[in-house]
Amino acid sequence: MTARHFADRAPDTPRLTAYDEDHLADYIRLLDADDEGVDWPEIAAHIFGIDPAAEPERARTMHESHLARARWMTEIGYAWLLGPRATE
Repeated sequence: MTARHFADRAPDTPRLTAYDEDHLADYIRLLDADDEGVDWPEIAAHIFGIDPAAEPERARTMHESHLARARWMTEIGYAWLLGPRATE
């Protein structure tokens, strides 16, 4: 399995982006891990592939911004996947 590329911050736009589409499965993994009560450092290590002890601020920022984007996808962003009429 090849390593996935993650931006330090997830997109923060009101529209679905190519980055979002590329990371849909990762967003689901984040939501599942959060629902299961997994600690953010463990999530950062397993999903993002970074060492939270070596890069705590980066790991925390990545976790928080991607989790927020994953939640946005469940509330608003999913409609962009359904087509333009769903976002009107």
